[in-house]
Amino acid sequence: MQLIRIKIREAFEKSKVLNLTIQFLIITSIIHMAIDTLPDLSKDFIFWSDKVHKVYFFIFAFEYVLRFFSSYSPLRFASSFFGIVDLMSILPSIITYGSVDARSIRALRLIRVFRVLKLARYTDAMDRLKESILDIKEELAIFGILSLIVLFISSTGIYYFEREAQPEVFKSIPHSLWWSMVTLTTVGYGDSYPITTGGKVFTSILLILSMGILSVPTGLFASAFTKRNK
Repeated sequence: MQLIRIKIREAFEKSKVLNLTIQFLIITSIIHMAIDTLPDLSKDFIFWSDKVHKVYFFIFAFEYVLRFFSSYSPLRFASSFFGIVDLMSILPSIITYGSVDARSIRALRLIRVFRVLKLARYTDAMDRLKESILDIKEELAIFGILSLIVLFISSTGIYYFEREAQPEVFKSIPHSLWWSMVTLTTVGYGDSYPITTGGKVFTSILLILSMGILSVPTGLFASAFTKRNK
């Protein structure tokens, strides 16, 4: 049994044909999923499309079982990033399998988009990205906490400046979170904006701060990548 596990593990690690085949199946399954969302598809196409989806499901489910069985630590594999991605890519099909009308819960089946993340297993760049993230995980955690603090402060500030002028838009601090998010990320959809003098001044200051906030993770990643590539 141990020898079989070793052989399977070596096949996944060293067989270029096997890995290229899996990558091809991942790409074609994602394309198929996208085509399946087109409107006005014929009943015949829908029928055969469901059959093809089941074929993809059995292949990826079999791959997951083999990887789980052949891993050094099955439980560690199941809780790893790629283990979770592999499971999420087949979980919707497991839930909907046998359904009389599986397409009626298509939204759930769209979770199969996780399959595209399986491609990351076959790129060295993703390994470097993972290592870089681990190198700066503490800095990213601090940045995340500070971002949440700034987000809350900005929501509170704009609420007190605009609540009387725009009671329907800025009903409360939680309602103001959306405005804060699109402002801090400099997206600015324009669906809500300040009209009072105090609100405009506050927003101007916030926009200047947001440009600095957005540059922090970029600098962290650039520094981590540079260290890894030396």
